[in-house]
Amino acid sequence: MRARASGSEPTRDAGIGHLFIANRGEIARRIRRTCDRLGIRVTLPATIGRDALDLLDIEAVVEAARAAGADALHPGFGFLAENASFAEAVEAAGIRWAGPPPAAIRAMGDKAAARRIATKLGIPVIPGYDGAAQSDSKLGHAAAEIGYPVLVKPAAGGGGKGMRVVRDPRALGDALASARREATAAFGEPRLILERFVEGARHVEVQVLFDGLGNGVHLGERDCSIQRRHQKILEETPSPAVARELRDRLGKAALRLASAVGYASAGTCEFLLTDRGEVLFLEMNTRLQVEHPVTELVTGRDLVADQLRIAAGEPLGIGQAEIDAAVAAGGHAIEARVYAEDAEDGFLPSTGRVERLRWPAGEGIRVDAGIDEGDEIGGQFDPMLAKVIAHGTDRGEALDRLTAALDETVLLGVTTNLRFLRWLIREPAVRDGQARIDTLERIWPPDDWQARTSIPASAWTAAASALDAGGWRLNGPARARLLADDGTERVVELGARGEADDTIEVAVAGHAAHVDNGGRSVAFRVAPPPDVDRAARAAVSHHAGGPAEVDAPMPGSVLAVHVAAGAAVEAGDPIVTLEAMKMEHVVVAPIAGTVAELRVRRADQVARGEILAILEP
Repeated sequence: MRARASGSEPTRDAGIGHLFIANRGEIARRIRRTCDRLGIRVTLPATIGRDALDLLDIEAVVEAARAAGADALHPGFGFLAENASFAEAVEAAGIRWAGPPPAAIRAMGDKAAARRIATKLGIPVIPGYDGAAQSDSKLGHAAAEIGYPVLVKPAAGGGGKGMRVVRDPRALGDALASARREATAAFGEPRLILERFVEGARHVEVQVLFDGLGNGVHLGERDCSIQRRHQKILEETPSPAVARELRDRLGKAALRLASAVGYASAGTCEFLLTDRGEVLFLEMNTRLQVEHPVTELVTGRDLVADQLRIAAGEPLGIGQAEIDAAVAAGGHAIEARVYAEDAEDGFLPSTGRVERLRWPAGEGIRVDAGIDEGDEIGGQFDPMLAKVIAHGTDRGEALDRLTAALDETVLLGVTTNLRFLRWLIREPAVRDGQARIDTLERIWPPDDWQARTSIPASAWTAAASALDAGGWRLNGPARARLLADDGTERVVELGARGEADDTIEVAVAGHAAHVDNGGRSVAFRVAPPPDVDRAARAAVSHHAGGPAEVDAPMPGSVLAVHVAAGAAVEAGDPIVTLEAMKMEHVVVAPIAGTVAELRVRRADQVARGEILAILEP
């Protein structure tokens, strides 16, 4: 990591001696690292188990911080980080708030209000609707005036939650209902705004830092164009599309926006850049961003330390010229987010136990992780597990280091997006710096993905050897019949013991062997012996025109049941809506027919693969 810029350390008389971290996972650990270095005592509440603190309960969190004797609180990101009422409650309890003033959160944390502020300042915004009237009829008229496709967004919160792209007016009603539901669950606020969906733009954001005296700087831009479902996957700084003149223009706009609301602490102003040269304001995130490490690596600053200094009332102590020099000399940094999700099955969230874990190391590599080997990954929280970040003297070196780091990462027992990330970082659009917000949906998955990711014979052999599954045969090599978690079976000839490829990562847990297949954890078990029932079920599932089972594609909670037993449905009609890791997924009918059986009700918890309904043609 580069040498730290001057003025980024809290003074010893800052007055923060005990920090309560109202968060969990990787961001809680990252904040703690700074506190440990600075000698600040930390309290991290339990968030799992019988004594778990509900991080969305303002009174409970404030009382926990007071009971711990903390004199300051850091909200991290997510949960209550952008809740002005929470910030006010913390301050009313006599605890310092390591974040922006409540008034600034209200002004900019509300996307509708932020759009109006930007417009008054002469900063272009995307054409849209941010009015108080929220009926479906009003929003339908507004969408027609804006023109399709439109983007439906919650007025509160961030992180891409609740956002929907609507291309057909007939789909608007369902999109509004699901967006309101998700926004209420995530942010406690159902209000929505509409924006024209800008195709083929870049998503670029500017990091700002203000003290309580009105002094502010921007720390350059981050390019976050590579996204799925409006959630970021790769982030980098500087943007390959931003030259010095545009950086100055973006930075000045961000500083004007933050100054207009009396901002203090770290914050981020987000923009779209079009190929026509338009700069369109999106929103301001009034908190520390997930992707802040890339800015830290390039500028040499510790943004958490900066937040604590500002919360303690200290001046910024650094000017824009010094920051600009640090950015110019700081090289390049790129971050990849590791999620517990199956990129190869619609990016659905996954659960499981981390059976083996190895993070990369080396020059220019940083890992911010929130998990350890042996941890259980459930469906209660956001699926982000860690961030792997690479820094280099230039973009090419940073890309090469991140590529090698992802190749070195091992995570077995849970399906993650690691194999997908290894593919993505090698794609020409990424290597050439040409990615836009819609690039991923155009290039993923590649046509040959199934062929290039099929389970190799060596993985089957490694699993059989690890399970000690070989069956003895007279005058022949030992054989085992294994079942992989994708439903395929294979008879494996083991040959002599010790012939398995010892370079393949394998972790045995119970009756399963978890094998690393190019970054994807694949579970193998000894296949049960054939029986009449299994054969009959297989025959029915492959029989054209037979009944169809509607299975849960992910573990989760049943949010809504859209049909009743006996109802007629068309292929593609919604059957059930599931929620896991703060994300909704609509399970649709695979065929046209009649609902013969409906096996779930609202609020039921289901496992992946569980039968939700049976349809008869």
